[in-house]
Amino acid sequence: MKILVLEDNERLSNVIKQALVNENYKVDCFYDGEKASEALGNGYSCFILDINVPNLDGISILEYIRFNHAKTPVIIISSNHDLEKVQTSYEKGCDDYLKKPFYILELVQKVKKLCVVPKQYLQFDENCKYDFINHKLYKDNEEIELTKKEILFLELFSNNLHHVATYDELEEYVWEGEETTLVNIRSMIKRLRKKLPEDGIIIVKGLGYSLNKDVKIY
Repeated sequence: MKILVLEDNERLSNVIKQALVNENYKVDCFYDGEKASEALGNGYSCFILDINVPNLDGISILEYIRFNHAKTPVIIISSNHDLEKVQTSYEKGCDDYLKKPFYILELVQKVKKLCVVPKQYLQFDENCKYDFINHKLYKDNEEIELTKKEILFLELFSNNLHHVATYDELEEYVWEGEETTLVNIRSMIKRLRKKLPEDGIIIVKGLGYSLNKDVKIY
């Protein structure tokens, strides 16, 4: 997916770009509203717009996007905390509004939430697949029972298939923020691996877990 970032603070723009590139997004950065407006038709899946930028402000660009690219997600980022500006942004059709300063992770999570491409199946091999929509695992045409944590683990890979799920990420998402131990994580993975084809889950020593490079999503 390709994202347009309009932010005239070059340092912040670079931080946003690097964070999104780390999540496998392609990112084009602009520091000037007019130049950004000239690129709006270049197939972007999401727009991140600052309001106060040179030559053409972010809300004007938001209006243009809503007229020409009605369904494309738009996130407004601004140091302007005026309630009227926030209200205007939503009235013009922004999907979310972040007040500066904000946590970069928060922005990344909002992008992930807004830029979801529906995928239904995680295919381990010709005889084994996981259904994201119905939260079910099928092997040799039979449904394999999964625990809630096993389901949450598989769904970690719905947006980023071959990333490494770190121990911290597992604790945050699979254990839903509750503190756990490496023993508990390894036990859960061990049980899940028995339900999947051999080497379906790969251990990344010292970091966490990933899926076999042959696993596909569709």
